[in-house]
Amino acid sequence: MSERYSRQLVLQGFGVRSQNKLSKASILVIGAGGLGCPALQYFTGVGIGRIGIVDGDHVSLSNLHRQVLFNTADIGKLKTEVAFQKLTAANPETIIETFPFAIKADNCLDLLENYDVILDCSDNFGTRYLLNDACALLNKPLIFAAVSAWEGQIAVFDNNENGLRTNYRDLFPNQPGSHEIPNCEENGVIGVLPGVIGTMQAAEAIKLITGIRKPLINQLLNYNLLDQSIYIIDILPAPAGSYELPADRIEFSTRRYQEISAGTDSDIIEINVEEMHDLINKGSTIVIDVREIHERPSLSTKHIQVPMSAFDSSLPDEINEPNIVLVCQHGIRSLAAAEKLRSKYHGQKNIYSLAGGIARWYGQL
Repeated sequence: MSERYSRQLVLQGFGVRSQNKLSKASILVIGAGGLGCPALQYFTGVGIGRIGIVDGDHVSLSNLHRQVLFNTADIGKLKTEVAFQKLTAANPETIIETFPFAIKADNCLDLLENYDVILDCSDNFGTRYLLNDACALLNKPLIFAAVSAWEGQIAVFDNNENGLRTNYRDLFPNQPGSHEIPNCEENGVIGVLPGVIGTMQAAEAIKLITGIRKPLINQLLNYNLLDQSIYIIDILPAPAGSYELPADRIEFSTRRYQEISAGTDSDIIEINVEEMHDLINKGSTIVIDVREIHERPSLSTKHIQVPMSAFDSSLPDEINEPNIVLVCQHGIRSLAAAEKLRSKYHGQKNIYSLAGGIARWYGQL
């Protein structure tokens, strides 16, 4: 055995047998972000035989505080391309396969079939439910994790655990709308938290593959970084009728898993910053910033501030301008606010949301 793995080979209860299992194993990691980066690095270091990486995003500056595989020089590059280069350099013995696109219903099953273990390192509910249903259909072990603010969760769903079949829908039967639960862009996250949780995901995968001790199968671990508290709850099948998993590939392909936009099938239009300035210059336009008072950077464009947390109570009783442009940090809350105004004015106003929010257009606002 290679000196590369000498420290784990001498570990009591591990040895050559476990190392051989790792070298023959394959893992698919969906999302090379805050969770995926540490998991990928430890999988490469421990000697997983084959690792697949699914991510269609490019490295951005806001990634760097938590996505430790990347650095400033990588900004603008495909995450999968950078990950391939750095992970291969770290351990040429591991095969790295990259898929620089988003995982969707039409490619999901074919991808997952080629790997032993699936890691959900995604950051949205559409992908989360997609992976859950695909793994349940294919009987693939799924290691789920999620983080927000100061807390993280991790669970292992494996349909072969003593005949007890559980999945993510036993915790949360139905996919929420995109604005019902805040994501990390809106709620924030401290960089070290996904590092901790992503490392836990890697540890659970290693335990699952080698058979060392019992992974968190049919259990949910909750971790709070502020007080270092951890608690674990058992996951039991939800009552009959709570949800319905797709029965076959055809039914799976017809399910809608992508994030639900507040502007879908509505009169809300997402505009860029140039279009927003054109509206302002034409007059009869009001800009409403729905961020909280403390959020920065400040908006230099003439506007009123109506925080989303008090939107219903703080909004003016009547808006005279025929054009309303809503803005927020990333263009998520503004869509939700636009939906509220759409319901209020029933087509009597032209309602717009700034696509990508202030984070995308900072310096032009």
